[in-house]
Amino acid sequence: MVMGMDLAQPFNTLDRGRYRRKVQRCLDTLARMLTDGSFSFPRKNIGLEVELNLVDREMRPSMTNTAVLEALDDPSFTTELGQHNIELNVPPRPLAGDSALQLEDDLRAYLDTAAAKARDTGSSLAMIGILPTLKHEHFDQKWLTNKARYATLNDQIFAARGERTVLAMEGVPLSGQQPERLRSYAESILPEAACTSVQLHLQVAPEEFAAHWNAAQCLAGPQIALASNSPFLLGKALWHETRIPLFLQATDTRPEELKNQGVRPRVWFGERWITSIFDLFEENVRYFPGLLPETDAEDPIEALDAGQAPKLTELRMHNGTIWRWNRPVYDVVDGLPHLRVENRVLPAGPTVVDTVANAAFFYGAQRALADAERPVWSQMSFQAAEENLYAGARRGFDAQLYWPGIGWIPPDELALRVLLPLAHEGLRRSDVSDEARERYLGIIERRCLARRTGATWQRDYVLRAQEGGLDREAALGLMLGRYLELSESGEPVHNWPVAD
Repeated sequence: MVMGMDLAQPFNTLDRGRYRRKVQRCLDTLARMLTDGSFSFPRKNIGLEVELNLVDREMRPSMTNTAVLEALDDPSFTTELGQHNIELNVPPRPLAGDSALQLEDDLRAYLDTAAAKARDTGSSLAMIGILPTLKHEHFDQKWLTNKARYATLNDQIFAARGERTVLAMEGVPLSGQQPERLRSYAESILPEAACTSVQLHLQVAPEEFAAHWNAAQCLAGPQIALASNSPFLLGKALWHETRIPLFLQATDTRPEELKNQGVRPRVWFGERWITSIFDLFEENVRYFPGLLPETDAEDPIEALDAGQAPKLTELRMHNGTIWRWNRPVYDVVDGLPHLRVENRVLPAGPTVVDTVANAAFFYGAQRALADAERPVWSQMSFQAAEENLYAGARRGFDAQLYWPGIGWIPPDELALRVLLPLAHEGLRRSDVSDEARERYLGIIERRCLARRTGATWQRDYVLRAQEGGLDREAALGLMLGRYLELSESGEPVHNWPVAD
């Protein structure tokens, strides 16, 4: 979510000026480090974070994250914005060999442990993009996790906007039904907590960062279309991946007038292909005011001159309050600085094996696109990549995506014809074992052939339940209960039955 310290005090004008100067000094330091070759790059490590929901026996949000985390007593699990959320950070590992198979085993073990602890509090874990049983009352500020930084972030976003959060979306109709429309408001940033995602990290050398980030941007639309899992919000059938517009609206610091002026949103695809990671951090500093203007005592240039890896605390804090769908990351581990691409497009769920398959597909296709002699982004406008993201999020497999050399094409056909062969090639080049490569990319292939994602399954199940006489609220509760059973069974979502 957002990095940084616990912040209790309000900020004043001096804090903001000091913070702006310090962020600029961090940026100057980063520029020097990129020029001097200061970065550690022993191997391509990957990492994965999963945001999870807690639900009670009636399938409603369970505001028990403090109790569950205390019972877990494991630093791999941490708080999230809402009291019905926890986050799992799986330890980083190399991509090569059987690492993906081990990742699947480790992820399942972590989630089994967490599920057992949650059960002791009367809760269950739900790995899903948006909890379909959320109601407007769950966006009350009292349900923010009790940490000062969350309250401060909430207050700063609302102070910047000066008015309530508007939630407004036009839905994609269920089969044979009329389109549904959401018009709602929130008095807190808790709609952001409704968006539970999987974040994929890839450590890269500085000279390789731009190609990997550009490749990730090209993949965003196909990625989300093939993995959508967030079709319902506040009782309405909306986009296949409703997280995408919801996250934008939940954290928007702009009133209508600033939107009309073209001021950039803090949930941002970006506006151009890049040639260096510096481009992204420089845009962050140039375009976005500080939301949490807290400074520390480090002078980053002095730290660098002393042979230390500077923490660049303010630059990292600032970056943590700009929610790019592919975010640049600067980090220091064991005293060594490194760079990562953080892919934030994917929803959580539906299963562990689907999650690892989504990751393998992304890492493989990203590697192949980044290595290509003629980059795909040199043949495609940045705007086309952004439009693909929204089209894939809105319509899933029914979207039409643009791809160079082909034109407009459905996501399943694009994956089967172009992206899956690329992903196989990229994983082979990354020395991923044949067993892992075939297992996970085979799941993506069969998902495309079945044209079934978590979103299509949820939509079909709810429609069938309503045709059987249930109202929407009861249908959503029944669907979520069945979703949790199937998710726990471990069968990938393309095999899930709609009729029981």
